[in-house]
Amino acid sequence: MKDEPRSHPFRDSTQDIDAVKRIPDTPQTRAPAYRLAFTDNDFMKREELRPVRLQLELLKPQMIMDERGIESTIVLFGGARIPAPERRDTARTKALAELSHYYDEARRFSRIMTERSLETYGRENVIVTGGGPGVMEAGNRGADEAGGQSIGLNIVLPHEQAPNSYVTPDLSFNFHYFGIRKMHFLMRAKAICVFPGGFGTMDELFESLTLIQTKRMKAIPFLLFGREWWEKVINWQHLAEAGVISPEDLKLFAMVETAEEAVSVIDGWQEPC
Repeated sequence: MKDEPRSHPFRDSTQDIDAVKRIPDTPQTRAPAYRLAFTDNDFMKREELRPVRLQLELLKPQMIMDERGIESTIVLFGGARIPAPERRDTARTKALAELSHYYDEARRFSRIMTERSLETYGRENVIVTGGGPGVMEAGNRGADEAGGQSIGLNIVLPHEQAPNSYVTPDLSFNFHYFGIRKMHFLMRAKAICVFPGGFGTMDELFESLTLIQTKRMKAIPFLLFGREWWEKVINWQHLAEAGVISPEDLKLFAMVETAEEAVSVIDGWQEPC
């Protein structure tokens, strides 16, 4: 990210960082108190600085995506453990191996949407994933095969999750706070596609649906890939019959099987009045 031309008469931070390096080495200049606050990692990691770190994590990706001219995104959620068909033999269970065709659907869907994105010079319909393996890799891979850019929103986990190799490097972000990462998933979302997955996918699914249900977020196309999977994992009808959700809440999402079907639903979608 390039520094903007200065529009004020004051010295900028880069000049002062360079100047500090030339100051004589003394007990005073080595003391933590002497460090410039914004270059002091120990200070920035203090408990009291959490609000500042939250703000920085919100601002950095926002500013970079604004500079890239990205106006809208297509969100892909799905399992990190779902293998590519050519790697299905490495799946830990037979069920995971059988889900590998959703990797191909995510890949093909992302390729189609990215071809459309290129018609807007990469400003609209940019694929965004969690940046990891499985369905996330498939999404970024499809975008890459179409010759377009895609976003990866990684998060630091105890079992280190490295970005997959198909994320556009300049749009490969890393987060400490789950909440800020979720905001970036949805802030530009033009459609949400959810593939089979585990706890993380379920969390993303229900949080997004809750925001739409409660009208904290405007309704957008919300697609669940794999009717058999989702109806087996979640008894949607029972939720409505029990009254914990309203029958009309079942209209907040649509179930699809293929990339082409998903594109058709998005093309025919009309925002509720």
